Amino acid sequence: MDDLAARVAAAMWAEDTASAGLGMRLVAVGEGTARLEMPVREDMVNGHGIAHGGFVFCLADSAFAFACNSRNQVTVAQACDIVFVAPARRGDVLVADARERTTFGRNAIYDITVTRDDEVIAEFRGRSRQLSGTIVEES
Repeated sequence: MDDLAARVAAAMWAEDTASAGLGMRLVAVGEGTARLEMPVREDMVNGHGIAHGGFVFCLADSAFAFACNSRNQVTVAQACDIVFVAPARRGDVLVADARERTTFGRNAIYDITVTRDDEVIAEFRGRSRQLSGTIVEES
């Protein structure tokens, strides 16, 4: 892991009770990138017996957050959308890979692909906006 990105991620993870509470695990982070995993638990399945889309969205959104804050500039979501490609089921382990596509001024665009093994489950696009401030002190 990139040192600054790893320090930022550790500081964010320490406060991110939502992601931890959903069983997510931060696998990797680098400048403009992040990878998170999440098992689909019994309490994440909807009335159709598949993973509720909101949980898939949360996983992608968390990967987006870690990727867009990786340069230690406080950054938030401006807008995002998701396309569900295939259903996930209880017991699946989903992986969200986030990568920066472009930056312009204080804005950026990120693409996050959620997979199960080699199968695409969802494609998420996030648009971010940098605010003032940093997450950790730079040495």
